[in-house]
Amino acid sequence: MQTLSHWIDGTNLEVPVDSRFADITNPATGKVSSRVALASAATTEEAIASAHAAFPGWRDTSLTRRTQILFNYRELLNKRKGELAAIITAEHGKVLDDAMGEISRGQEVVEYACGIPHLLKGGYTENASTKVDVHSLRQPLGVSAIISPFNFPAMVPMWFFPMAIAAGNSVILKPSEKAPTAAQWMAELWKEAGLPDGVFNVVHGDKESVDTLLTDSRVSSISFVGSTPIAQHVYATGTAHGKRVQALGGAKNHMLVLPDADLDLAADAAVNAGYGAAGERCMAISAIVAIDSIADELVAKIAERTATLRVGDGTRGCDMGPLVTAAHRDKVAGYIDAGEEAGATMVLDGRHVDPDAEGEGFFLNPTLFDNVTTDMSIYTDEIFGPVLSVVRVDSFDEGIETINANPFGNGTAIFTNDGGAARRFENEIQVGMVGINVPIPVPMAYYSFGGWKNSLFGDTHAYGAEGVQFFTRGKVVTSRWLDPSHGGLNLGFPQNA
Repeated sequence: MQTLSHWIDGTNLEVPVDSRFADITNPATGKVSSRVALASAATTEEAIASAHAAFPGWRDTSLTRRTQILFNYRELLNKRKGELAAIITAEHGKVLDDAMGEISRGQEVVEYACGIPHLLKGGYTENASTKVDVHSLRQPLGVSAIISPFNFPAMVPMWFFPMAIAAGNSVILKPSEKAPTAAQWMAELWKEAGLPDGVFNVVHGDKESVDTLLTDSRVSSISFVGSTPIAQHVYATGTAHGKRVQALGGAKNHMLVLPDADLDLAADAAVNAGYGAAGERCMAISAIVAIDSIADELVAKIAERTATLRVGDGTRGCDMGPLVTAAHRDKVAGYIDAGEEAGATMVLDGRHVDPDAEGEGFFLNPTLFDNVTTDMSIYTDEIFGPVLSVVRVDSFDEGIETINANPFGNGTAIFTNDGGAARRFENEIQVGMVGINVPIPVPMAYYSFGGWKNSLFGDTHAYGAEGVQFFTRGKVVTSRWLDPSHGGLNLGFPQNA
């Protein structure tokens, strides 16, 4: 069986003798396709040492050269992204079209980072005081660690590493052990693009490698995406060890549908945003908040559309693929059981599935619940599966109150043709990313991605202008160049005259 090892100092590391291993499974077939070595603390420290040694040379590489390498990477990714999409589908299970979309959204950040000479420009003030000039600049942090989840094995790392590398940092990527091969593929692409050895490293592992990254003094920053409990651990541990941390956690994303909305558009959006990637998206819509007067009609339209979806192997042109593991499939099925037991109205039961696939894949059909209340586990918990819950409210105000009362604040959407209602929603909703007739409002790369409340720990969002701020730190220089006629002593306090 093929074993995936680590990428350190520009090469695939020979599998360490002390390695533990995890199986890599194709979730559409249920078959183990390969295995991945899990890094010990010593192997992780080897990657840190490589990144730490590479940092000074990369920091001092000209912006022109850095940009050339970024452009090379962009062009190579464009030519070969079909290879990467196939890897994602084989290990995560999402359909090929969705995998290609993931790569395209990640590549937006690569393209934004190509503008790094402009993004790092400082300010200059001549004669701030007599013959005294002041200028500002931004410099890289050092070694930047990225801990990424299984559901977007290409896009989420690309939220971070293009900007980190463009700004002059070296990087260690710790991908999910459930879908690790994409990270290795991207590392090899960086080498082909001309990135010096040691600037981009990949370490596969679990809590042992993560905790090493969080505590080693040579690591300057941590970027994390995952569940809220782990995000809290990453933030608390990383900051306690003096690191700059951005830890993006879980979500429970709501879509408020008002009576004046185009219900066909809203139903299409609910299906697309609720069941795409089998619901394994941190920006998936999992709760529809429907004004009661139109709820019956909306639920009927959602059910009608959902019933047409074809579930199966992502390489067969299906609409929805499997869940990532058997354990996760069973966990999601358990939530469906709990929703039924709690008294929610089961409109579509996803536990009965006949997928278009070979073998014993990890499939569920889309599930739709109506009359869900806010105390049910299918509402309170982030299920991370193809389960859509409809919560009925009597008014626009009650809809806003329901969304704002939720402890998560990642993404939300409103569907309406009333500009005044949309403007008020935009102003009053306590969520970091808002869509108006847009169900998954993931910002473009020149803005920034991140939620509020329990969906983000740290003050800085991912990519965009905030990404530049995160991966650099400011320095202000005050200088005076004395002319030859200067002389004499003055012991008074400077008056800045």
